[in-house]
Amino acid sequence: MGEVVGRNPICQSFIFASSEAYIKRKTVKYMQNDWKEKITLDTCTKITLQLLFGLICLCMGILIGQGQGDMLTPATARVSETDETTVRNWGLSFDKDGGSPRVDIGQEILSGYAAHYIGNTKENKVYLTFDCGYENGNTEAILDALKEHNVSATFFVVGHYLESAPELVMRMVEEGHTVANHTYHHPDMSSIKSQSKFQEELEQVNKAFFDLTGQEMVKFYRPPQGKYTLENLKQAKEMGYQSFFWSLAYVDWNKDKQPDPQESIEKLCSRIHPGAIVLLHNTSDTNGQIMGDLLTKWEEMGYQFGTLQELCGK
Repeated sequence: MGEVVGRNPICQSFIFASSEAYIKRKTVKYMQNDWKEKITLDTCTKITLQLLFGLICLCMGILIGQGQGDMLTPATARVSETDETTVRNWGLSFDKDGGSPRVDIGQEILSGYAAHYIGNTKENKVYLTFDCGYENGNTEAILDALKEHNVSATFFVVGHYLESAPELVMRMVEEGHTVANHTYHHPDMSSIKSQSKFQEELEQVNKAFFDLTGQEMVKFYRPPQGKYTLENLKQAKEMGYQSFFWSLAYVDWNKDKQPDPQESIEKLCSRIHPGAIVLLHNTSDTNGQIMGDLLTKWEEMGYQFGTLQELCGK
């Protein structure tokens, strides 16, 4: 994801310079009765036209700049960070390799809602998380790699996963991983206004997990699709939940268009950063193939692995 560009300054400078030169040369002929008089534009008219050209060039620059970078800054970045009813889509963009991403709302505001997207940016620590919507044969390989490297991860599961892959959920628990709440039906939670319906989506997962394991589920929540409002986060907080977004992810969820394994390792290694909460999908064939090598690479870069419990002091 390259830097998002809103306008093209080089193009604007060229057009402004050309416009000014053109204005200086241009003269206007006026016809008055039966005679012609050639007059040079006066200073006031020059300024007016320059401002007009400037406005045109600004608009052209914005249009030229659109689409540069491989991920647009979320539209929600243009609204108030504290508006609790605005529907937001979590998104990232990176200015440089190894640095924290730009996001649409800061951690200082999220903290007020018991929400997180990044850990301590001064520590070379990574928090590995997986979203589990369904099982298609990759989770065992992922768990094998985590076990080999002695890494504890958090798996955010939906109701269907608990029902269709109970043996894998039990293995997660037995091997010391955290199983957390990704809602029962994976809906757009930002569209749910009723506190009771919001609560039901989370409590159904809690019940299914308890029925399977005999344990209470840790109160960690991730909004499906990264869609949320601050009001949603407040609702989750009032239910005792910590909410988790992410500071590193890549396009790994499309099972029909899986990314190249080597390119994926290179991308995830170039963009790893201190305090990163990493989001990966268990459905990805690529993730199943690269997990062991990826963990080795991160370890060679000096990173250690933490848990979300450590991050939020639980």
